[in-house]
Amino acid sequence: MAGLATIKDVAREVGVHPSTVSRALDPSQRDRLGPSIVQRVLEAAERLGYRPDTAAASLRSGRSHLVGIIVPDIANPVFSPIISGLERVLAARGYALIVVDQPPDRPIQPDILQMLVARRVDGLVLANVSLKDDAVERCLRWQVPVVLVNRAEAAARVPSVVSDDIAGMRLAVEHLVGLGHRAIVHVAGPQSLSTGSLRRRGFIEAMAAAGLPVGSDAIVEATAFTREAGLPAARELLKRRPDMTAVVAANDLLALGVYEMLREQGRRCPDDVSVIGHNDMPLVDMVSPSLSTIRISHREMGERTGQLLLDIITGARDAITQIVTQPELVARGSSAPPSR
Repeated sequence: MAGLATIKDVAREVGVHPSTVSRALDPSQRDRLGPSIVQRVLEAAERLGYRPDTAAASLRSGRSHLVGIIVPDIANPVFSPIISGLERVLAARGYALIVVDQPPDRPIQPDILQMLVARRVDGLVLANVSLKDDAVERCLRWQVPVVLVNRAEAAARVPSVVSDDIAGMRLAVEHLVGLGHRAIVHVAGPQSLSTGSLRRRGFIEAMAAAGLPVGSDAIVEATAFTREAGLPAARELLKRRPDMTAVVAANDLLALGVYEMLREQGRRCPDDVSVIGHNDMPLVDMVSPSLSTIRISHREMGERTGQLLLDIITGARDAITQIVTQPELVARGSSAPPSR
């Protein structure tokens, strides 16, 4: 029966040693062979119906070749390119990815971590940790290789891959100041998250560098990184600062909440108020006006996270590494010189 074909059957079909077949079928080892041999082995394996015994391979190697990632909201456009970049790197080394979607307003539940560990994942990627997160403590206690992506914890006890959030806010403020704005306010993200905390800090530092001290009336913290949370935060800012001419939002979804507030108040963007977001999420160039924002290469973050985690799993890297990627300004239609 074709479904019971073995490595020896494939080797006999191709005319090579079984060890050559094993290498050709292993994405992490096939680069040791010539492309033509690999192609012949793969074609023969498919023709004969060979399927690898992953359980046996796991027992032999001591690895499951599974990696888990926990994201706070898989519908959030930030996380799709992160997952895509991560999966691409893992697949090239023969690893499969288990994606777990967790509600964004709750800490990582212990039973979710236990479920992934029970499946003998070789490592974990956490995309939704808070600055002080018990999930990191559990991973350390269970000795599970872990990398944080997009967000970091305050103690920096484990490796992470993040964007330079302070630099990103500096780019946003400098852009608006360069256009002539002085009455600039900030819709901040949740301060329990590194992205919210660092971007708020970056806003304050950039404003101070421009000679524009920030009063308590110039910042309102949104309860979540969502459009729905951005709307009431923007309303509060307008109530506090009716003179505002520009809003820096801590992410693009919050910026869309600002858009909604401006529409309901009969104010025009950018004629009355300029708006700049953060992340450059998919389709923000298609809204009206197209959103000026700070671009973060989330796909690159996912790729670098995958490589970092694989290095830890294989023992190629044991030091705690913090990788910081650089953002860039994308000026579009939502930012312009103030009209007053």
